[in-house]
Amino acid sequence: MSSTHDHDTRLGVGVDIGGTKIAAGLVGPDGTILASVSEPTPDADAIAGLVADLVGRLRAQAQHPVAGIGVGAAGFVAADRSTVTFAPNIDWRDEPLGERIAQLVELPVVVENDANAAAWGEYRFGAGADSDDLLLVTIGTGVGGGVIQDGDLMRGGFGAAAEIGHLRLVRDGRLCGCGQHGCFEKYASGSALVAEARERAASDDPAAAALVARAGGVAKIKGPLVTDLAQEGDPFAVDLLRDLGAWIGEGCASLAAVLDPSVIVIGGGVGAAADLLLDPVREAFEEHLPARFHRRVAEVRLATLGNDAGIVGAADLGRSARRATAQRVGSAPGSGTED
Repeated sequence: MSSTHDHDTRLGVGVDIGGTKIAAGLVGPDGTILASVSEPTPDADAIAGLVADLVGRLRAQAQHPVAGIGVGAAGFVAADRSTVTFAPNIDWRDEPLGERIAQLVELPVVVENDANAAAWGEYRFGAGADSDDLLLVTIGTGVGGGVIQDGDLMRGGFGAAAEIGHLRLVRDGRLCGCGQHGCFEKYASGSALVAEARERAASDDPAAAALVARAGGVAKIKGPLVTDLAQEGDPFAVDLLRDLGAWIGEGCASLAAVLDPSVIVIGGGVGAAADLLLDPVREAFEEHLPARFHRRVAEVRLATLGNDAGIVGAADLGRSARRATAQRVGSAPGSGTED
C-alpha cells in the first residue's frame, strides 16, 4: 500500500505537457502542490527549454532541495523513461525529451505517459491510496488509462501499456483515430457523449428540446452543458449520461477480466456528473463482469486529485527516481527502492 515518510523533505517538480498548455508544480512528499506555473505550449523544438524555465522558476521558490523532475506527456514513452517515441498532439518521433531537459536543469528527469502519471498520483495520494491494485480510467476527449499492479506502475514491454481507449468493444464499429474500428473511446469518451447528443438532437428528438435551446443550437452542444442539465433533472441529459456510463462500465468489465483491480478510479471532466455517471458505470460493470457471482467486485470510485493528478504523480516519480528505476528494471537483490 502506498505511503510517504514524514521525515523526507525532498521536493519534486511535476510537469504536464499538453497540446495547448504546459503546467508545472512544486510538489511536497505528501503530494501537496506548493507552487505552480504554466505557459502556452510552444513549437516542439522549444518545449525542453520552456520546461527548464518553468522548473527554474519553481526551484527559486523551494524551501527544501528538489530531488528530481517528472514529466507527463501524451504518447508512447520508451522503456528508458526518457524518450517519447510518438506523441499524437506534438510533432515528436523518438524525441529524447528527458535527456534534453536533464542537461538543462542538471537534475534527474523521469518521463512518463500522462495518464500513467495521473494513475500514480491517484495511487499514491488520491482515490486509490488504500489499494495496491488500481485501474485509472480518464474520460476526456478520448479515454486514457493507467494501471497499478502490486504497487508498481504497469508499463509493458515497450512502454505502451494501458492505452485502454483502444480496447475494441464493437466489431466494425465507429472509426477511431488509431485506425481501428469500434474502440472504447469512440463510445465512452466526452467526445462520444457530445456526438451522441448532437446526433439525437439533430434527428428532431423532442426530448432534446431543452438541451438545444440552452446550447443555442445543435452544433453548440458541449459535454459540460449535458452534465449541468442532467444535474437539473432533464430526462434527455440524464439518459445520455446513463448510456455513457454503461459503455464505461462494460469496457471496465473487459479490462477487469485481465487486470483484476481492487479499485477502479474514474477521472476526467465527466467526473463532474458524479453519481449520475458512476451509478450506471457500476451497474454495467457488475452486469458484464465475467463470473461475477464467483469473484470479488472492484470498487468504482471518483478520482480525487482532478486535473492535478498528472503533476502530482509525475513529481513523485521524479522525486523518487530510485523507485522509478526499480519499476522499470525490476528489483534485483540488494537494489533499494525506498523513498
